[in-house]
Amino acid sequence: MAKAVDRFKRTPIAVQDPEVRIHNFDEVCLGYTEEEAMAEAKRCLQCKNPLCRPGCPVSIDIPRFIKHIADGEFEEAAHVLAEYTALPAVCGRVCPQEDQCEKTCILGRKGEPVAIGKLERFAADWAREHGIKVGKTKPSNGHKVAIIGSGPAGITCAGELAKEGYDVTIFEALHEPGGVLVYGIPEFRLPKETVVKPEIENLKRLGVKIETNVIVGKTITIDQMFEEGFEAVFIGSGAGLPKFMGIPGENLNGVFSANEFLTRNNLMKAFREDYATPIKVGKRVAVVGGGNVAMDAARTAKRLGAEVHIVYRRTENELPARVEEVHHAKEEGIIFNMLTNPVEIIGNENGWVKAMKCVRMELGEPDASGRRRPIEIKGSEFEFEVDTVIMALGTSPNPLIASTTDGLETNNHQCIVVDEKGRTSREGVFAGGDIVTGSATVILAMGAGKQAAKGIDEYIKSKNK
Repeated sequence: MAKAVDRFKRTPIAVQDPEVRIHNFDEVCLGYTEEEAMAEAKRCLQCKNPLCRPGCPVSIDIPRFIKHIADGEFEEAAHVLAEYTALPAVCGRVCPQEDQCEKTCILGRKGEPVAIGKLERFAADWAREHGIKVGKTKPSNGHKVAIIGSGPAGITCAGELAKEGYDVTIFEALHEPGGVLVYGIPEFRLPKETVVKPEIENLKRLGVKIETNVIVGKTITIDQMFEEGFEAVFIGSGAGLPKFMGIPGENLNGVFSANEFLTRNNLMKAFREDYATPIKVGKRVAVVGGGNVAMDAARTAKRLGAEVHIVYRRTENELPARVEEVHHAKEEGIIFNMLTNPVEIIGNENGWVKAMKCVRMELGEPDASGRRRPIEIKGSEFEFEVDTVIMALGTSPNPLIASTTDGLETNNHQCIVVDEKGRTSREGVFAGGDIVTGSATVILAMGAGKQAAKGIDEYIKSKNK
């Protein structure tokens, strides 16, 4: 007899044991089995007016794909997802569902919301493992569009336009496509070979061409793209320029931006013995910051053998990282130093980090972000011995594209200014994702890419009437 489904309790999902996973880079979450996925999907109430769907930046028909899983129709679930997203296996792993679709699930009012993200991951993984091809394209319409950047925004925009019959070429600065998905997010959260690469290969199957090692603004300009016959350009180059605190000692050996540290490990495979990428971790690492990138850097350093401390100037209640990532970090032995702020990094006689001078903080009134403002406690300075410091303070856009493109308006953060359709101040040029918002989430970048694709489609059609 089938086990009764508890409507208000989420089906548990298997994860690697913390004591085992801190010694490997294999994926932490192991995913649902078919039986578990069906049991979880059957919790869905199939609301007539689903509140979950408006919370999804790419507007996935959530009840429809979940109903297919509940009925054991896994291939059909994957096809539904493909109508709305080019990256279901990615989003099922890294999107902050708890702040979006799952946040508004009716079941969450009395119990636990449906595990929408985990079900999305299941359907995408099942389709990949069974060789199911998803996504359909219309006949070629003869119009060419250029996409700058192969991260979540660029991939989504390219996929949407390819499905409409456009001839799409992505220009990627790095030697491998995927953007932040390959350089920023660690293997233990997002496997590259089994998850990211297949989703990019599916994009190519839809007809999208990808040119790597192309730095727009140096190798080619946007003006030259138009000269070569592209009718519209989408800029989805992200925000890869790291931020620092501006405190003494940040130029010492042993100080990394999280961007560099993660790129060396994720894209350049520094954690693998068969790669020659250099990385120095030391015995004790301090990661400054409290977002998902900080958790990724901390958990990576832990796997490289260090004692790792998160140093954050507010309390745990204000941490911007996902609850799941904080939970996993704690399980793995990451030490959280809250209400602590660095004021100087101290070096030894050879120019290497040996300590960090910090101050204690307390929380005052809320600031513009709605979080209580951290205030320094006078006379609370102390030194903290550390070999390596990783600054995970966010990123801003590289100004190269804007500085080499006439008529492209940016704001004082170097972000490109767009309207609700993703249109920039330059005709035919659209933008979306972190290049517009500053560092944000994968799914928000995807939503921007999808919106811009719609704007590009309207623009080209109106121009060719």
